Amino acid sequence: MEVKNLTEMLVGMQKRLFSFAYSLTMNKDDAQDLLQTTSLKVLNNSEKFVNNENFSGWIFTIMRNIFINDYHSSANKYTVFDNEEGTVMRRFATNPADDTPESTFAMKEINKAIKGLSDEYRVPFSLYVAGYKYQEIADRMELPIGTVKSRIFSSRRQLQDQLKEYRYD
Repeated sequence: MEVKNLTEMLVGMQKRLFSFAYSLTMNKDDAQDLLQTTSLKVLNNSEKFVNNENFSGWIFTIMRNIFINDYHSSANKYTVFDNEEGTVMRRFATNPADDTPESTFAMKEINKAIKGLSDEYRVPFSLYVAGYKYQEIADRMELPIGTVKSRIFSSRRQLQDQLKEYRYD
């Protein structure tokens, strides 16, 4: 498809894309950034769009994937994984307002709950939180990917049950 036609179609979808970006980020500035990043990626990859494909579906998929990747990336910035003890700790130094006795106590309780998981559940869960993908964990642990997903899911459930008092739904 010609870049000119693609650009015109992209410009025509800006309002819909912004609405979708806002629904993902729930923040006007972040939505604007996501829209800009998505538009740039669409234009830089215009040769990958095939005429008979669903253009809006293609763009919305790109936006969703950028959002997910950015979310995982930012989540990992605030997480420390300690291989030796298998603990997961939040970095309080990034936001001093969060460094309260209550939050420090909560993190100790969360780490205690994670350490309390059996190795078969703690290790894949800790690796996942540290940013490893399911397939990487499966390869590293020499397990089927379905087993890894199941153990991570079970770990989450166990931790949610143990840490109900720290939820803020």
